Amino acid sequence: MNKCDLCSDPIYPVIWKNNKFRLVEIDDPSYSAYYRVENIQHVKEMTDLEEKDRMELMQVVFTVESAIRTCYKPDKINLASLGNLTPHIHWHIIPRFKNDNHYPGSIWSKQKKFEKTKISTQTKKKLNAIILENLNQ
Repeated sequence: MNKCDLCSDPIYPVIWKNNKFRLVEIDDPSYSAYYRVENIQHVKEMTDLEEKDRMELMQVVFTVESAIRTCYKPDKINLASLGNLTPHIHWHIIPRFKNDNHYPGSIWSKQKKFEKTKISTQTKKKLNAIILENLNQ
């Protein structure tokens, strides 16, 4: 069996973690405020989780989505759980703008241009504070 990247320690900064899930901030120069919620245990499909764990996982995803919408005001939020290359439950939460590098395609489609995005330090701190406040309730 191939090594699973998500079973290893994360390479991205961990913003929040409990005994089941962790939230990491993806360092992507094209997409500021891009987060991924990872199931800590190696589980392949959402229906492999107990119902309460599925609900808890989605609550984390929705909390992050809501915070991004409040602080960063994207035109759209993409939620994706593909796992074809990494068969380990994880959800991508990606703010999208009509002028971003792939719009209207997915961020995994052919890039139309390359422009780095940058979220202000103040907005990033506010965003992470809102996420932490809501997840630590």
